[in-house]
Amino acid sequence: MPAPTDAEYFELGDFTLQSGATLRAARLAYKTYGTVNDDKSNVIVYPTWYSGWHTDNEWLIGDGMALDPREWFVIVPNMLGNGLSTSPSNAPAPYDRARFPAVTFYDQVEAQHRLVTEKFGITRIALVTGWSMGAGQTYQWAVSHPEMVQRAAPFCGSSITAPHNKVFLESLEVALKADAAWADGEYAPDAWPVKGLRAFARVYSGWGYSQAFYWEEAWRALGYTSLDDFLFGFWEDFFRDGRDPNNLLTMLRTWHSGNVGDTPGFGGDVEKALQSIKCPLLAMPAEKDLYFPPEDEQWASQFIERGEVRVIPGVWGHFAGGGANEVDTAFIDSGIRELLSEPGALDGD
Repeated sequence: MPAPTDAEYFELGDFTLQSGATLRAARLAYKTYGTVNDDKSNVIVYPTWYSGWHTDNEWLIGDGMALDPREWFVIVPNMLGNGLSTSPSNAPAPYDRARFPAVTFYDQVEAQHRLVTEKFGITRIALVTGWSMGAGQTYQWAVSHPEMVQRAAPFCGSSITAPHNKVFLESLEVALKADAAWADGEYAPDAWPVKGLRAFARVYSGWGYSQAFYWEEAWRALGYTSLDDFLFGFWEDFFRDGRDPNNLLTMLRTWHSGNVGDTPGFGGDVEKALQSIKCPLLAMPAEKDLYFPPEDEQWASQFIERGEVRVIPGVWGHFAGGGANEVDTAFIDSGIRELLSEPGALDGD
């Protein structure tokens, strides 16, 4: 699938990251859905996920859904590193390709904060929500900007990347780099490390969906006719089609470093950071998610004054949050709808 061409761009200029590196002439790609109302009280921020573009978030936006653009002004910012916003594949030297600096969730949210405040003049956000890495950004928004975020609904993601999750991420990086065509990230534009991407996709295929998903052959609901058909047609096709390898590694490292405790002022203390969240936060992990299990969110929720956890039942694992099946989508949509109907953190100020 080719990258979408309908994004708008916010110019960040010289944008300094937590690492100290400065991305010059940086820009944030985004798309909006709906119209902001007069008092700018109907704003929802819905960040993208690992390797996703704004178009990949559209399954949760639509008439009659909780994120109804007739009622809400939904802003979908593309992550730095995803190929649309400033990324290894489009950055000028010296930070092009394999030299692209580390980007944290804190960096992502600071760029998005500038978009929301400087471009749109918004001071309050009715809801921040997101899947997977979008959930990590949701937690980060609630910690970084409690003065703005009224409600938060992270699903199939976490506030800190767990050790087992890091094992998965490191196996992906090693698989990709094992291809000689990787060439230390200096592969030619027309000679991507295809063997490495295939290995990358096969590692991912064992984690994205649950054991029960494969046992029940639930991939048939996606239109695939055999296990191999699914592994080739879904997993390999996705990662070989338009996802630049250096971009994949940049986003992977953002995910790997995830920890709201690294927000300035908390000294790495994730519990203290979670305790600072003032808005109602509804976490929706998936029952059989292999890298963001419900136990992680139940642990985090105990530190959030207005935290709640609702587990998405079923066999779809992490991809319960990807819009792949109507039942899980309805569960997420219902949770968000209920949260939006409740008072937010800043109501009554």
